[in-house]
Amino acid sequence: MAFAFVACTDEKTDETTKPAKKENLVEVKNGQFTEWYPGKKQIKFQGMQDKKGERNGKWTFYSENGTELSFTIFEHGVKQGFTVVKYPTGRIHYTGEYLNDKTVGIWKTYDEKGKLVTEEDFGYPAE
Repeated sequence: MAFAFVACTDEKTDETTKPAKKENLVEVKNGQFTEWYPGKKQIKFQGMQDKKGERNGKWTFYSENGTELSFTIFEHGVKQGFTVVKYPTGRIHYTGEYLNDKTVGIWKTYDEKGKLVTEEDFGYPAE
């Protein structure tokens, strides 16, 4: 009867021990926040930040092919103003307004051909 012993080691080559280099997909320069899709050829979303790092001003979200999909206005991290959300084709899906992170005013929804489907009035809070 013959036995064969095969030695196994835990040694790893350089290629298996090196962690994969992570791609930095987020940049912040002078308050401008930008996040990229992998490969860094197309911006995913972008907008300004205040000194606390909160969203401030217009924030825009893009598809991987560069089509603007939406934008929302923020004031120190709070949705405050108009928003527009689009279909991947670029046509408007819905529009509306925020006040202190709450939906207010008239919100309109459109089908993919641009026809108005619904219109809803959320009103405004009493002052």
